Amino acid sequence: MKEKTRGPLGRFLKKYGSHALHLWFEEYGGWITRNLPSLEGMAIRYALYRSLFKRLPSFPLIYPGVYFTHTYGLIVGHRFSVNTGALLDGRGGITIGDGVMIGPFAVIVSSDHELGRPGIPITSRDHVLSPVAIGDDVLIGAHAVILKGVTIGCGAVVAAGAVVSSDVEPYAVVAGIPAKIIESRMPSREESE
Repeated sequence: MKEKTRGPLGRFLKKYGSHALHLWFEEYGGWITRNLPSLEGMAIRYALYRSLFKRLPSFPLIYPGVYFTHTYGLIVGHRFSVNTGALLDGRGGITIGDGVMIGPFAVIVSSDHELGRPGIPITSRDHVLSPVAIGDDVLIGAHAVILKGVTIGCGAVVAAGAVVSSDVEPYAVVAGIPAKIIESRMPSREESE
């Protein structure tokens, strides 16, 4: 028996229908505020995203041009900074610790497309959700890509242009495609005392 496939709108409403009003407000609010300049723009974006994120406890530095989607899945800590052109898709959940900096045009996604069942067109498949966790004091460089299901440990650095598809140890510096450890930031015994 052939499996019945829904159209794109039917699949979207089945999966995200409970968030439809949130997503509508997020799209229009983001469109209005996304490119506002200066400190006033940051203050207006903070007011918008404080109401949309699952948690946003303190004033972040959200530079013009940052794109957030599925903000109901975003949990962000204190002293958060995200630079121009970055994209964060929280549909599967993204948790970001304190003191995290995200560089320009970085991408963090918490979902991917289902790849199994080759008899079903790729456009008729659902998303597979898998949360991303980013520890405290992490730097994510420009144009880096963090894929679904990844945990980045405290104190880690993701180099510019890296593609992170597996977990990153605390205090590791990773670079490349796929990202590999190139050095450690582990504090020496003298520094930790």
